[in-house]
Amino acid sequence: MGGYSDPRRISVLLTKTKMDRNVQEEYATKLTLIGIFIAFFTAFISNHRLWQSNRKTYTLNLFDLIQLALSTFRLGRLIAFDEVTKPLRQPFAVTVPDETGAGETVAARKESGVRKSIGQLLSCPICAGTWIAAGLVYGLYALPTPTRVFMAIMSSVGAAEIIHAITEALSWGAQAARKFSGNHHGDDM
Repeated sequence: MGGYSDPRRISVLLTKTKMDRNVQEEYATKLTLIGIFIAFFTAFISNHRLWQSNRKTYTLNLFDLIQLALSTFRLGRLIAFDEVTKPLRQPFAVTVPDETGAGETVAARKESGVRKSIGQLLSCPICAGTWIAAGLVYGLYALPTPTRVFMAIMSSVGAAEIIHAITEALSWGAQAARKFSGNHHGDDM
């Protein structure tokens, strides 16, 4: 009993082999994505002709970096969380209750392989943001004017989103403080 002919052992071996294939597929997908990212970066930096012709227009100043940061922030959240991009995420990610119970979040599908890997990328605003930032930098280099217009729009919305979050947090804090002081104010009398 317990040898290679034992059905329980065969079932465990088959499940382990399938899991290993799924993990291998996920790793292969992630390595492919890394390869694509590096290939685009390599093509970008090795294109000396375009680099030299756009050298004046491709100087990143502090304002560009601030716009890049705010645009990347906004676009990362747009891809990962916004309802409008849900149809794009749907094959790869699902909306689930947040662990804290405070709301909902987006997570990669439980499936494995390519779908899970892409779901992990799309459900993480920082992960997606890496690709977004690269695309915006390449856009500033290749098509500076339209990219700057796009970044102006996205960075404005990104800044507004941050201001909204700060305002909301301050409002919640003020409401909690009023409630706390109101509950304790009667105790002092």
